[in-house]
Amino acid sequence: MSDVDKLLDALEELATQEQEAVLATVVKVEGSAYRRPGARMLISQVGSAVGTVSGGCLESDLAKKAWWLTEHTQPVIRTYSTGIPGDEPGEEEELAFGLGCNGTVHILLERVRVGQPFLPAQLLRQVIREQRPAALATVISGTGEAAALIGARAAVSPSGTLLQNGSPAVLVGLLMDDLQAAFEYKKTALHRYKMGAEQIEVLLEYLAPPRKLVIFGAGHDAQPLVAMAKQQGWQVTVIDARSHFIRRERFPNADQVMHLSLEFGQVPSELTTNAAVVIMSHSYLQDRHWLAQSLNQRPSYVGQLGPRSRTERMLAEIPNSHSQPAFEQLHYPMGLDIGGDTPEVIALSLLAEITAHFNGRKGEMLKAREAPIHDAEPVTQH
Repeated sequence: MSDVDKLLDALEELATQEQEAVLATVVKVEGSAYRRPGARMLISQVGSAVGTVSGGCLESDLAKKAWWLTEHTQPVIRTYSTGIPGDEPGEEEELAFGLGCNGTVHILLERVRVGQPFLPAQLLRQVIREQRPAALATVISGTGEAAALIGARAAVSPSGTLLQNGSPAVLVGLLMDDLQAAFEYKKTALHRYKMGAEQIEVLLEYLAPPRKLVIFGAGHDAQPLVAMAKQQGWQVTVIDARSHFIRRERFPNADQVMHLSLEFGQVPSELTTNAAVVIMSHSYLQDRHWLAQSLNQRPSYVGQLGPRSRTERMLAEIPNSHSQPAFEQLHYPMGLDIGGDTPEVIALSLLAEITAHFNGRKGEMLKAREAPIHDAEPVTQH
């Protein structure tokens, strides 16, 4: 279960108990930090928390102070920095020293009230339920009178509907084009706008649906792969032509467990579109069958387990394999070279490569990376 799933479950539980909460959201990072904009933590009235906004440095302070910082009900920004000018040590310097990563983190704190619509939660639920992305814009700073807009929002839902929380029409008008563009660029970014004589800064989040993983093959080595992917909050489907393998009790955490015969088993294209496909049945006939189908669909990643020569033989037997739509997404042998041969290590290797692929990374050791670990969020001036 992902942090988002846990946070939404906690919100529902608090709502049934008619308890308020405070949502802490990372909205801006300068320099280095453990979590990036969009990371969220939910804080209950008793100080317990779900989710993280740092590597453990900030959570305690936020849990202690979130309620009195928001006692006037208006959203506020809490800023933590590794270096604060001044000679006198104090609480803020101690907090800054605790970060230890040479960065400044800006966190939005806002009350979640019982019985009142809360746009971020509403949008995240829709993204998960409909398996389609959304875009959310949040004002995080403003000059002059525009400072009162901190926390104001507008969004475009997965169905394309405009959603807002009573934000001024002039603000929504400023944001609309960039909200729509978020679906094309698929990136979270900071935008700065002029509103008359004032300026505002807006975090525009691209809210992606959970990643999809389709595993062809219900062997023992598929079980840890399902478990690890579900820990990341992915939507996981397991498919096999062998009825004695593809049983629900063997994959209790999978979202779907499907028995498809080789004679009649056509994989629904909606399952594999934009998904990561892993073929690991250890049956040559099955693997070739599923590989042929996967290459003819629109997955974002196709991985074939096994020796290179085995996959080359399959490709030679699949008509026009090299001209199929997904051939450029094919990885074989799949996985990162981390050594080991247990099912758990293999699952780790596969999931690491898929994650790197989705994030546009090479999966190399960080000590060999000359650029910063995290890509900086782009800033657009309007």
